[in-house]
Amino acid sequence: MASGSEWGMRRAKLPGHLITGSFSVRASDKAGISRTRTAAKDLVTVSRGIRVPVHSGASGAAALRAYTDQDDNSVLASLSALQAWRGPVPARLSGDWRIHVARRRGFSLPRRVNVVGHLLTFLPGETTEYDGVRLTSPARTWLDLASLLSLDELVAVGDFLVCAHGPDFPRPREPLCSIEELREAIIRHRGMRGMKTARAALELVRVGCDSAPETCMRLALMEAGLPEPELNHVLFSSEGQPVLWPDAAYPHWRIALQYDGRHHAGEEQYLRDIERQHTTALQGWLEVRVGKRDLEGDRPAVVRKVRAALQSRGWTRNGI
Repeated sequence: MASGSEWGMRRAKLPGHLITGSFSVRASDKAGISRTRTAAKDLVTVSRGIRVPVHSGASGAAALRAYTDQDDNSVLASLSALQAWRGPVPARLSGDWRIHVARRRGFSLPRRVNVVGHLLTFLPGETTEYDGVRLTSPARTWLDLASLLSLDELVAVGDFLVCAHGPDFPRPREPLCSIEELREAIIRHRGMRGMKTARAALELVRVGCDSAPETCMRLALMEAGLPEPELNHVLFSSEGQPVLWPDAAYPHWRIALQYDGRHHAGEEQYLRDIERQHTTALQGWLEVRVGKRDLEGDRPAVVRKVRAALQSRGWTRNGI
């Protein structure tokens, strides 16, 4: 009798577009894959008619692709669209693995295990395709989240979507949408739930913020009455070469703010941080390093740290 491993060797090889993430039986039928093959043990059935290769390790859009491949009218929306865009999902919602699927009003509500169905009104340009999955556009995704997220959380999502860095940065970055597109989404859907939060968040969204903690840092400083730091500021050497890219900056007081996240724990990064701090000092600037704990609580320590740095450089609450 053939062993299990021998049977595994005889399994038909799946085409490349089916092994990179989730796929629907509808898609495998189109590819000529038998139903016997899609029932094999190297595939996990996560929902009716949806399979995921056991060792795919898929995330983002690839993991959710099959949920819009079940029919031609479904798109990812809300938190699932945000995940597909690889945006910042708040920690309090990160354990919610339900898939948000939407159809246009007039169609039946999406219903299946682990799926939250939505019927929405989509205007031209509010749905698109990204990484092989149909989903709401960045601006529409942001607007749909306004009824679910807090003000600060929605600002963090907006910051992520509009973030851009120019050619002077080590890794230039193009935005997924513009602040103007967020504003246009609000104008197009004045009666939607969460509109008050969306309008307030729009006034606080800025270009140049790389992460949700950096957004949290900026908002905490502004709420405390400190000057708003500048984003996308570059420090140049005397030869005119870019040498430092602080997460936020106070150019007038020559203060650089650096958020040190989890990736700063390694020895290599630690040495780079020391070198960065030395370069900052050579430029005549003061570096303020901010960690995760500095952002916690009703009175985050980042406010005290930055206020002290500003005061050491001559800032007063009533001006310079």
